[in-house]
Amino acid sequence: METIYEELVEAAKNAAQNSYSPYSKFRVGAAVLTKTGKIYRGTNVENASYGLTICAERVAISAAVSDGEREFEAMVVYTGTEQPSTPCGACRQFMAEFGDFKVLLVSSSGQIHETTVLELLPMGFSAKDLRNSSNG
Repeated sequence: METIYEELVEAAKNAAQNSYSPYSKFRVGAAVLTKTGKIYRGTNVENASYGLTICAERVAISAAVSDGEREFEAMVVYTGTEQPSTPCGACRQFMAEFGDFKVLLVSSSGQIHETTVLELLPMGFSAKDLRNSSNG
């Protein structure tokens, strides 16, 4: 594995340690690599009102966007599970807003599944769908 991806995996693991998941106990850490070479981390933050919970993937991307970044090279999603876990549907759609990039799903056992945003969300909704709308 390339050094930058090793750094990304470590960043995601470290973020998972900060997870606020008192209800599910499902710790998730994400790290996104921008095309400018910066790494942004995120972790899941749960809420007693479950619908207000925010996932690690959206936190990481939001941190990058808050810093002016819009183009991503790769993302690592780390979970403390035996097998790699995939992002939820909301995160897949959120990721797709920023294009197709590499996604590494990493488990605590060290298993890595490499995929892409497009593979995770084929035929996702995008800006082109809005342009093709007859409702406007």
